Amino acid sequence: MTVWDRPEPPTRPAPLDRERIVAAAVALADEGGLEAVSLRKVAARLDVGPMRLYGYISTKEELFDLMVDEVYAEILPKEQPGDWREVLRIRAHLTRQATLRHEWLADLLGGRPTLGPNALAVTEATLAALDGLADLDTVMRAVETVSAYFTGALRREIANLRAERATGLSKRDWQRASGPHVRRMLATGRFPALSKAVHDGTEVDAEVSFATGLDWVLDAVAAKLTRPPA
Repeated sequence: MTVWDRPEPPTRPAPLDRERIVAAAVALADEGGLEAVSLRKVAARLDVGPMRLYGYISTKEELFDLMVDEVYAEILPKEQPGDWREVLRIRAHLTRQATLRHEWLADLLGGRPTLGPNALAVTEATLAALDGLADLDTVMRAVETVSAYFTGALRREIANLRAERATGLSKRDWQRASGPHVRRMLATGRFPALSKAVHDGTEVDAEVSFATGLDWVLDAVAAKLTRPPA
């Protein structure tokens, strides 16, 4: 029986339910990452004994599942656009915004499908937008491709934010500190393509990079969806 199917225990003297437990866990993760979350720490945040929580949640993995589904409520669009591209674009940007609010989400994206009600609703809305545009296998690969793009892009963006905090160096500060080494390596002539990228490339911020890459992926998906069957 999954955590989604298991009923909560009867009410006891101190008010407690999964909603309060998950809210406390999300707050801990927002403050200190997933390593700050344990059943013991959540119980302390709620001022109850740790054993009380086991009536509601059996493992930390179940708690993570509930936390992810809680954030999926922020990803579910309030209205369903008619255009499939817009549905996928909105999902990607809402996921990015949620991940920037809850950086720990980047560590839990991309694994096995999440089975909570909010996650299932997001998946349903996504698949419904592509229903009938191509055969089911093509639709599934399209959704997987877009999801793989924004999952990877978000993990990279969060990794950079964490590196800034860990080192105390902004991206610009890190570039300045690394500059002498990079110049020496490029001066060897062994990296002509990289040298051209460093000297002539246009630097953009994370939001522009994310949106541009997403548009390119959606263009590629569109080509597959509009290709006539063989």
